[in-house]
Amino acid sequence: MTARTLRIGPVRLQATDGLILSTLAFFTLLALLFYFKVEGWWMLALKNIGVAVLYIGCISLSQRITHRFWRFFVRVAAVTLTYAYLFGAVDKLQLIIHGEWLDYLVLDLEQYLFGIQPTLWIQHYTTPWLTEWMMFSYVIYVPLYPLLCGIIYYLRGEIAMEDYFLTLGLTNILCDLGFILFPVASPLYYIKDLYTVPLDGYLFTSLGELMRSQLHYAGGSIPSPHAAAATVMWMMAYRYYRPAFYVLAPVIITLYISTFYGRYHYLTDAVVGIAVAFLALALVPLLLRWWDRIAAWSDRRADTSDTSSAAT
Repeated sequence: MTARTLRIGPVRLQATDGLILSTLAFFTLLALLFYFKVEGWWMLALKNIGVAVLYIGCISLSQRITHRFWRFFVRVAAVTLTYAYLFGAVDKLQLIIHGEWLDYLVLDLEQYLFGIQPTLWIQHYTTPWLTEWMMFSYVIYVPLYPLLCGIIYYLRGEIAMEDYFLTLGLTNILCDLGFILFPVASPLYYIKDLYTVPLDGYLFTSLGELMRSQLHYAGGSIPSPHAAAATVMWMMAYRYYRPAFYVLAPVIITLYISTFYGRYHYLTDAVVGIAVAFLALALVPLLLRWWDRIAAWSDRRADTSDTSSAAT
């Protein structure tokens, strides 16, 4: 993982920052190009620009902080919240290409492969305690996101943390692009009436349903961001803190199942999400080499400009 940064005025951008700002710009461009298909396109564009400005401000602030914890806190808050924003920002862009949900293709594929619909078949095993364990695995993903980041930061340093951020970011953005290229509404929006067994449980079941009602929307389904990001976190634990990898094993494996047990996704979504995570892990070194070349070129240009100014 490289430590090279790109200097833009007084701010130095990490590869993660470049990825985030480029995605905000791309989503804004899509909103403008497909304005006739995007509800509230002008508001989405303004929000994206506002988030970009706020994000750059947070970067500048974090680079001026000397206290290790607060520097980490501002950085992780800015990156994590912006990834969450991007997940919401892609909502209005999902149908710009196809104009319809493609759930029927996923349902046909799973019926052909398995002779059943896995998300409906698994109702035979639904019980309150099993639902609670599934929902625990699904919900724990949220605090695990920054917690694992903190462990990596304090044990392995800032460069390792940026590796974690960049890989998660690329994974999330590949998922966001997937929502546009192959829009799927998800089971509870497309086949809700086919479920006959309620998902009764306890505390974590309530939290899981709260996430569904407040954070989820029709779409955002394939690839499964939960399965994709969880896979990256698990692999990052293996890379930087091996004990966490083994501790997380039953949770992550259960999380994969919980995506279609909890009716958030189809089984196909989870499989594609895992595949996207490994694709991101493979692409990150290439992305970093590309980023290094841009940063090196920018530094040489700045040095040449400074030398010319001094000579003058």
